[in-house]
Amino acid sequence: MNSLSTQHDGKQVDFVGGMTKAAAAFALIGITACTLMDSRPPEEKVAARAQERWDALVKGDLKSAYAYFSPGTRSVMDLASYESSIRRGFWKAAKVDKAVCAAQQSCDVHVTIEYEFRGATTKSPLRETWIQEGSNWWLVQK
Repeated sequence: MNSLSTQHDGKQVDFVGGMTKAAAAFALIGITACTLMDSRPPEEKVAARAQERWDALVKGDLKSAYAYFSPGTRSVMDLASYESSIRRGFWKAAKVDKAVCAAQQSCDVHVTIEYEFRGATTKSPLRETWIQEGSNWWLVQK
């Protein structure tokens, strides 16, 4: 018997296993509650996810940026293909300007990206399509 277990009514009780299961249950309840309590309009949710993705791209974290693609997009484009199609360090900044959700499960996200071209910093507008699948919003590669 170690310091993380004890005897109770002749049976050994393992605190680590019990705590791990309890912690997992509380985490699941917390995640579910946060999802159910997120009453923000779709435009806010999509804009936040799009900004997170662009922040990852600007940092060069392509693995994190890839995770924002819809499951359908990821099924036809693997991470290695995505990484090989991206020029690391190209984007200097990105700002999500707005999300417009005309349909219930589809939004257009308007982004201003900043990059360097021929030694000059340039800003350019960009529009992305995001869809809701399940309880989350995902970028669709066109």
